[in-house]
Amino acid sequence: MPPARAANLQRVLILLAGVLILKVTFAVVSGYVNYFPPDFRSDFLHGRESYFYGGYQWAFYTHIAAGPVSLVLGTMLVSERFRRRFPRWHRVLGRIQIATILLLVAPSGLWMSYYAVAGAVAAAAFASLALATGICAVLGFRSAVQRRFAAHRRWMWRCFLLLWSAVVLRLVVGLATVCAFGPDWFDPFMSWACWLTPLVAYEWLSRARSRHANHMSLPAIEISARQLCSGLPSVSTV
Repeated sequence: MPPARAANLQRVLILLAGVLILKVTFAVVSGYVNYFPPDFRSDFLHGRESYFYGGYQWAFYTHIAAGPVSLVLGTMLVSERFRRRFPRWHRVLGRIQIATILLLVAPSGLWMSYYAVAGAVAAAAFASLALATGICAVLGFRSAVQRRFAAHRRWMWRCFLLLWSAVVLRLVVGLATVCAFGPDWFDPFMSWACWLTPLVAYEWLSRARSRHANHMSLPAIEISARQLCSGLPSVSTV
């Protein structure tokens, strides 16, 4: 894929992600009326009354408060235009984002994963998601401190896509509900697919762009080699 087309595609995807994130965030926040106090007849809290109070309660409220914040911040921070126009704000909000993920989003998600309604397969998926999100945030922050900004952008894109899994999961599950599609394997499957699919797609696109860039640089290397050789004295063989 040519770099210009890839850059345009990336802008469109960021815009689409921003719209979806705002829509999902609004839907989540509008549903908070069911959580204060907890209404165990609501969709998400249904059947959780037996273990809600205690550690799960704190993890749940932490997650629903910090999750939308990290999504909105992530959408701003992956924007090249925002980074170039507001570099200082990019650094400040980036630190807030890292702290939000490492101190709030990832730990609360890890705690809640143990109680996944869809069973052990889904619990393993959500626990892996929480750990992977925290690891990407740490590696992204370390890359920025070391001024390896290309690596920093790659790690933070991965982190953003992992956070975006909440949007993917809500959209797909909502569509499945509307279509009355709900086999037993669907929820455990989507627990993995909601974050592995965007991550694999990103890695594939990144490798494709890298191969294209290397291919485009070959003619310039060949020209430079020819120019170097043309400047050397000819050697006659006896």
